[in-house]
Amino acid sequence: MRVLVIRHGAFGDIVLTFPAFAAIRERHAQDEITLLTTRPYAGLLGASPWFDKIETDDKPDWWNLPGLLRLKRQLSGFGMVYDLQTSGRSTRYFSLAGRPPWSGIARGCHFPDASNRETLHSRERLEQQLRLASLRTPLAAPDLSWLAGDISGLNLPLHYAVLVPGAAPHRPEKRFPAEKFREVAIALHLPVVIVGTASEKPLAEAIGGIDLTGKTDFFQLASVFRGASLAIGNDTGPMHLAAALGVTCISLFSAASEPARTAPRYPDGGWPVILRAPTLQELPVAQVLARLP
Repeated sequence: MRVLVIRHGAFGDIVLTFPAFAAIRERHAQDEITLLTTRPYAGLLGASPWFDKIETDDKPDWWNLPGLLRLKRQLSGFGMVYDLQTSGRSTRYFSLAGRPPWSGIARGCHFPDASNRETLHSRERLEQQLRLASLRTPLAAPDLSWLAGDISGLNLPLHYAVLVPGAAPHRPEKRFPAEKFREVAIALHLPVVIVGTASEKPLAEAIGGIDLTGKTDFFQLASVFRGASLAIGNDTGPMHLAAALGVTCISLFSAASEPARTAPRYPDGGWPVILRAPTLQELPVAQVLARLP
């Protein structure tokens, strides 16, 4: 049977879906599984053991006829579809696909998710959705041994902590200030590594430490986290990866996000330390230091 899985981004959402991907692969071990995702994650998930093929979704506007025809071809011919994106596009995708057996929230689909999904954390919501589609749950910790990159050239120390000072640029309330990260870094008495995108280099310069901003891909980032004793960071994708790899984490949340629904989770489903403040500018450094292991 040909199976389709639909999951776009963002990065944290992708990481939270790893256990669901693994469960679908286990259920369809003898079937051909295609993933429909967005371009930033095609290479990452194409390297995983969970999918046989990767298709990228350009999310065409509904007046873009050539784009819609391409999307219709991408959605067609499957004996089962797991729509893990479950967005406002779901019902339209279901129709374009020809209404095959479908797990998700599309109106009229064969395996509809329950109405309480909006109150659940992403992990429990995915677990519920797959259980209603007759997959075995609870979700198990996935094997992430494939997610590793060469970091020998980074010359990292034997012991270090990772700081993740970035977050969405248009959401400053979600960023713990760089000067406060610097205070935390000094208090750690441990070398610190700062990760993030190239645009976050000024944050790394303000904090001090080993600056890896813009220098790691997904695979190298995973290896950097595996070597860390601790990760401290804002509500952003790399913190989800750190937790998924089992690194001890302190995750910082403002009122702009609800950790009960979106927080990073450990491989077994456990929760890292979550610290909250209305804005992260208001979160005291002492509160972070009090939760150091």
